[in-house]
Amino acid sequence: MNILLKSAKIVCPENKALHLKKRDILIKKGVIEKIAASIEAPSGVKTIERKDLHVSLGWFDSSVSFGEPGFEERETIENGLGVATSSGFTDIILNPNTNPLPDSSSNIVFLKERANGNSTNLHPLGSLTVNSEGKDLAELYDMKSAGAVAFYDFKKQISNPNLLKIALLYTQNFDGLVFSYPQDGQIKGKGIVHEGDVSTMLGLKGIPAMAEELQIARDLFILEYTGGKLHIPTISTANSVKLIGNAKKNGLDVTCSVAVHNLIFTDESLKEFDSNYKVMPPLRTKSDCKALIKGLKDGVIDFVTSDHTPIDIEDKRVEFDNAVSGTIGLESSFGSLNLLFDIEETIALLTKGRERFGVKTASFAEGEKACLTLFETSSEDIFSMANIHSTSKNSLFLGSTLKGQVYGVINNNQIII
Repeated sequence: MNILLKSAKIVCPENKALHLKKRDILIKKGVIEKIAASIEAPSGVKTIERKDLHVSLGWFDSSVSFGEPGFEERETIENGLGVATSSGFTDIILNPNTNPLPDSSSNIVFLKERANGNSTNLHPLGSLTVNSEGKDLAELYDMKSAGAVAFYDFKKQISNPNLLKIALLYTQNFDGLVFSYPQDGQIKGKGIVHEGDVSTMLGLKGIPAMAEELQIARDLFILEYTGGKLHIPTISTANSVKLIGNAKKNGLDVTCSVAVHNLIFTDESLKEFDSNYKVMPPLRTKSDCKALIKGLKDGVIDFVTSDHTPIDIEDKRVEFDNAVSGTIGLESSFGSLNLLFDIEETIALLTKGRERFGVKTASFAEGEKACLTLFETSSEDIFSMANIHSTSKNSLFLGSTLKGQVYGVINNNQIII
């Protein structure tokens, strides 16, 4: 793969000499050979010129679900990675919510082998407990050796506090990272949306913010006792931000993430009973959205994620109470973040996080492997079915105006435009 990017505006705060400069970039055999103000295209090199062409390090998403194995009708690994590529992502963390669940080294090996040869790299999570039943720890060390980057019972609380204690102690032996989903199942009960005025008006069972915050407070107390590395995925309330911020000030090794849709939509969106808005954690209030955005800007919240969760139509086009929670989000991540933040902040959010999972971050420099995302920043368009490449179409961004467009990625000696 030999290509020349012409007049590309580089967005890379880590490289101050190149950041926000327009440069030609020559890439040969997957390596950045030259970056200069002007480069003549050598023989046999394809030239790429696009309107408002921007380039950054490849994007990263810390919470993506597909379906294979077991739920291929929702999304196969091959198609899912294609969606990630067309959405600008060169690395994704794959959630463990398949059938069978990846609770052994052989499952991890299967996932990695299925992803070989793609332009987007797949980094699997292993289940924290056997069959994600919350009883016995799975083969954590063996899975780490096989390529699992962390351990998570996807969207299931760790109800036994002693289990979390043991997991945090045990994983310190091999620098493992433990996920704990922030929701107390007993307080949640049969709730399906945020508990508040809207849930009362609609007659829907609510989930109080306290269900999330009590779980986080408990987990942070355990982390303080044990040490180790804890990640709290997809927080959704203002008090959750405060709790984690205080824990970081006290020196605890904790990170957290937030889903893009929890920054934008509130429970007011539920009034039409559209099941695409049924997500977990639930959409909260406007004040929660503001606190989450501030938490990202302040660095309390470490990562923003699409929380991409394909759900087939049979499980979504039913009564709201019976619909399965989840929304796809890879295709809409950039365009929605670009509305909330300036382009430098947006790209910083989309490129950070790899180190937490032991994934190497590429460098934007001559002689380095090309791991790049190409995009433009200014066009506005209404997100429609035509923008969705996922097998499942359950997006709560349908009908929303998004800003910017992904042109493609360059990674693993491949270019996808």
